[in-house]
Amino acid sequence: MLLIKNILTYSPKSIGIQNILISFDKIIYISPCINIPDKNFPEITVIDGSDLMLIPGIIDLHVHIAGGGGEGGFNTRTPDLMLSNFTMAGVTTCVGLLGTDGTTRSMGNLIAKARSLQIEGISTYTWTGCYQMPTRTITDSARGDIILVDKIIGVGEIAVSDHRSSHPSDNDLIFLASEARIGGMISGKCGILHIHIGDAKKGLLPIFDLHKNSEIPFENILPTHINRNKELFKQSIDYAEMGGFIDITTGIKAENANSIEVNPAEAYSILLKNKISPYNITMSSDAGGSMPIFNQDGKLEKLTIGSIMSNIEALRDCVNGGIDLENSLIPFTSSPAKRLKLTGKGQIKEGFDADLLILDKKLNIKYVIAKGKIMVENYKQTVLGTFE
Repeated sequence: MLLIKNILTYSPKSIGIQNILISFDKIIYISPCINIPDKNFPEITVIDGSDLMLIPGIIDLHVHIAGGGGEGGFNTRTPDLMLSNFTMAGVTTCVGLLGTDGTTRSMGNLIAKARSLQIEGISTYTWTGCYQMPTRTITDSARGDIILVDKIIGVGEIAVSDHRSSHPSDNDLIFLASEARIGGMISGKCGILHIHIGDAKKGLLPIFDLHKNSEIPFENILPTHINRNKELFKQSIDYAEMGGFIDITTGIKAENANSIEVNPAEAYSILLKNKISPYNITMSSDAGGSMPIFNQDGKLEKLTIGSIMSNIEALRDCVNGGIDLENSLIPFTSSPAKRLKLTGKGQIKEGFDADLLILDKKLNIKYVIAKGKIMVENYKQTVLGTFE
């Protein structure tokens, strides 16, 4: 059992100074006052939350947990992420994916990595597929994967408007979105088609066409990387105003004033000013994947690796940019939980999973609690992955 005392709590809406009692992996009691009996009571760990803040753990719906990349040759394949990459960044739940390479990387490998991280201490799920179509699956179909494999919640990331994609037709995307939706309906999962948007001139047009030419609801489509250039971001505002859902990539940042990228906090602020609901917006890191920069001839000029720390950095930027903490938290916590149908996550409530972050006044992560276990204590990692 674990008791967090006298802490300012954001669920993500502020619920004031509270005491949070945790048993095993669940929050079992929240009250302004909890007194521990002197006798005949189980051993309990107490954390003093005075002058600190409690928020839900970050849910990152786009992570290359088993590595990614490879666009610059075999030596540019990025390595697997380790447990500490997640815990030190405050990520207590993640959704893994393949990305560009569905040939030397497999769905079997992805699911095995997800199960490994789950055993080590965080909650994990996966998308099925990769950039290409026909996409990679475990069973004979994407629908079958969602229905039959517990870890798989939807399809992604399928690439459009990108020179690395298979350039799927409208009918290709409609078919795959239908597979995802029906798989989700049968299994009770989100059944989302998660779509990578590249830098090509079409931008978000394939997504507009998907909506126009099919009966697939907005809730089953989630385009990502919408802040990779300013023109694409403008399209994303229009799409969100129609009722669509969009995912901002926190790992995409403008390097200077002339950059075409839109910083995550700036993108979120603009969307809010355009009266877009924060529950139509999620933020994810693209961590573990390569961040390739290609020139106009399609040649690779630069390659870096996405960092999962970009989430907490973007959260700080949102708050420092004038967005209140309650609204800043939504795209990292309650919005992805709602979008992905992760019942019991994304909020601080009795009966919910004990996935919690304790922050200091500068929004630095002092404690991380995942599934009721302290993973980071006093800014230091206390639980290591198997090979760390």
